[in-house]
Amino acid sequence: QVQLVESGGGLVEAGGSLSLSCAASGSIFRPNIMGWYRQAPGKQRELVAGITSGGIASYADSVKGRFTISRDNAKNMAFLQMSSLKPEDTAVYYCKIYMNIIAREYWGQGTQVTVSS
Repeated sequence: QVQLVESGGGLVEAGGSLSLSCAASGSIFRPNIMGWYRQAPGKQRELVAGITSGGIASYADSVKGRFTISRDNAKNMAFLQMSSLKPEDTAVYYCKIYMNIIAREYWGQGTQVTVSS
């Protein structure tokens, strides 16, 4: 019923920039939280950034000052602008939505981001 589709992943050189998009479809209710997570090979999935439907954003310490999360509630989309990319940012990036009223979360399929050194 709810689907999330990420786009924008790819290969980028260290120090470069990349923008990710997440399009949510289906029955999207507010309030909700949309977030970006990432998982590198052999590592635990971690929260990168989250943003509430009210526009309150939070970031992992590792990306503060480099990444910016935003959203367009009218389009049910979330974005992640990444700059000053580092090789350690290499991971599969996943979009998630958590809808508070129904206490349910849904995940996208992930998009690969590779930062060359």
